Amino acid sequence: MQPAAEGVLEIAREIVRQRYSGAACAFVAGSIMRGQGTTSSDVDLVVVFDRLDAAWREPFVQGGFPVEAFVHDPSTLAWFMDEDARNGHPVLAHMVAEGQQVGDDEGLAQALKQDAAERMLRGPGSLADARSKELRYIITDLMEDLRGDRTAAEIRAISASLYQPLADLTLLGRGVWSGKGKWVPRLLHKQDSELAVQFDEAFRAAANGQGSILRAFTESELSRNGGAFFAGDRRQAPVSARRTKESDLPT
Repeated sequence: MQPAAEGVLEIAREIVRQRYSGAACAFVAGSIMRGQGTTSSDVDLVVVFDRLDAAWREPFVQGGFPVEAFVHDPSTLAWFMDEDARNGHPVLAHMVAEGQQVGDDEGLAQALKQDAAERMLRGPGSLADARSKELRYIITDLMEDLRGDRTAAEIRAISASLYQPLADLTLLGRGVWSGKGKWVPRLLHKQDSELAVQFDEAFRAAANGQGSILRAFTESELSRNGGAFFAGDRRQAPVSARRTKESDLPT
């Protein structure tokens, strides 16, 4: 039996009253609210105060439901949504855009929902050159590891590392949002059901110790996004990346 959205909504109202007293508004999201929940589904809760010293995230259990709370004010929420967008995974924007509003400040809630919905609608845009090179370098390096005489266990380990960056390149390279975990097959299927099958079959074969199909799929995705990229990659460390106490250094 699926958990009821209305029951979760009431639990969320109680959480906001008791745990986040003084919050301006909150948004309840997740599979239960979409009518797709199971007995193991958690509740996503974005809580917004007028002003905070710093945002935070915390998991807890209430009413028998695991809850992931993301606590912000409008400026920290905007910053994290900007970061999500740069990474191609609009997690917070999706929660706010689809979430059910609770709390008193309806004006702020509607403004935040409109901003989040517009972000989602705009999409990630064209894959930026720096992000494209980063993904292509990671993928090229892992793809080369699939060549040669590899054990089945090694192929599975390589494919596990390859899954997320290849999903990002496949989706972002087509100008649509990417995601993580269970969202990858969902988003691939939404974009192109045939592509989703090809992606899944490539990793299914790799899980059985056969890397050739995954290597061929990877080469195809690299080709449509500028090709393999290895030589020429350079990543500058920040100036602050050094120990400053001489007494801490070996002599």
